[in-house]
Amino acid sequence: MATPLTIAKTASNQSLNLLPQMATRHGLITGATGTGKTVTLQKIAEEFSLIGVPVFMADVKGDLSGISQPNTLTEKLQAHLQTIQVTHWQPISNPIALWDVFRQQGIPVRATISDMGPLLLARLLNLNDIQAGVLQLIFKIADDRSLLLLDLKDLQTMVKFVDENKKIFISDYGNISSTSLGAIQRGLLTIEQQEGNLFFGEPMLDIHDLMQVNDKGRGIVNILAADKLYNYPLLYSTFLLWLLSELYEQLPEVGDIEKPKLVFFFDEAHLLFNNASKVLLEKIIQVIRLIRSKGVGIYFISQNPLDIPNEILGQLGNRIQHALHAFTPRDQKAVKVAAQTMRQNPQFKTEEIIADLGTGEALVSFLNEKGQPSVTERAYIIAPGSRMGPLDDNERRNILNSSSLYKHYADTIDRNSAFEILAQQPQSNNNQSANDTHKGVLGTIESVLLGENDGQVGKHNGLFQRIARSVTQQVSQQVGRSLVRGLLGNLLGGRKR
Repeated sequence: MATPLTIAKTASNQSLNLLPQMATRHGLITGATGTGKTVTLQKIAEEFSLIGVPVFMADVKGDLSGISQPNTLTEKLQAHLQTIQVTHWQPISNPIALWDVFRQQGIPVRATISDMGPLLLARLLNLNDIQAGVLQLIFKIADDRSLLLLDLKDLQTMVKFVDENKKIFISDYGNISSTSLGAIQRGLLTIEQQEGNLFFGEPMLDIHDLMQVNDKGRGIVNILAADKLYNYPLLYSTFLLWLLSELYEQLPEVGDIEKPKLVFFFDEAHLLFNNASKVLLEKIIQVIRLIRSKGVGIYFISQNPLDIPNEILGQLGNRIQHALHAFTPRDQKAVKVAAQTMRQNPQFKTEEIIADLGTGEALVSFLNEKGQPSVTERAYIIAPGSRMGPLDDNERRNILNSSSLYKHYADTIDRNSAFEILAQQPQSNNNQSANDTHKGVLGTIESVLLGENDGQVGKHNGLFQRIARSVTQQVSQQVGRSLVRGLLGNLLGGRKR
């Protein structure tokens, strides 16, 4: 078995250990602002890295990148370590990879429109149920015509194409509301104005690049620059949900293992569930329940446990509760919920202790060897051996320049997709009938790009089919499908493998 991870110590010098074999039972770190959640997150991430477990975490405050640099043993820190009787502390650095949706502070991270799928995109665009249904139809029309949706301009062009030819599509796909199409177009424009278009395209992030160890067997700590991304809550939360779905879809079943394949930290977890539709929430719950069998541990970080749906809260076995202040009725309820969801210690009243905790103190309950919550203990979180604070510009630049992943993802690839294909088509004449429009627009696609046939798209191979096969050959060989679609966005309930 992997070495237990010592995270905290009690006043009586008892070590509180997170067991790696129980780390995939997920966890929760909660507490009010300024009570020490970030230090706890950094300590746990560091300990996983030391035993060869890769970590992913979003850096919302911009101060986690210092985990790559050794900490300094100041007089204040030395006094604290002596108080909690830590004698084996030493400064360490951790291997890291820096990522950034906006391509400014790290390796560019992208997804394709098709892979994100209509369910997550509907959330990102803040669509209602009817508008989300129209978005699904747009994806279906694109799929039926082998039009690849890779970047934002592909989807924008596809929406315009459907709008211009909706009379044709209504007979095959049902009503397509102009109002809904307008809402989708406005949503896409908003995303573009927020620079969210930088997130969509290729090369798309390969989740296996988040699961690397260095030549010394240390797990890579992947840090997503999220200080700017956090200003766009829907983009931030949708990106993390997409990433979670990719992990669930692509990783094989491994069952119970001695240590996780990856530990995933969700900071500001309440954003993941705000305004989530019932369908999406059900999918999230399903993924979190099942992803432990893929060797992934998920740890939510939030101010209080009320931020987490009950169906998920019950699956979070490893708990660290920092101080909560009961200033309002909701705060009082949060304190009560936090106390009730931790195993009681007969030596104190948990509900009273939560409000009395100092900075760096916490109530800790980890799962034991049998998967049972241990008795809750009041303890001090041990300071990380790495620096607590951000990298400076030179340190960040040196890390990026030495990254092979940065070189791989740096340049955008703009392949032949829906935008390029539809841009080549002549505009339909307003005097044409619906059938003439169909023949003029879709017929052109069929005859020029798909070859002469009897009107059934794809019956005979043509130019576009050859292009489509070429651009998707690698994906098709690996996963046996022609279009990429993630679990949380799949119209048919799951990606084909």
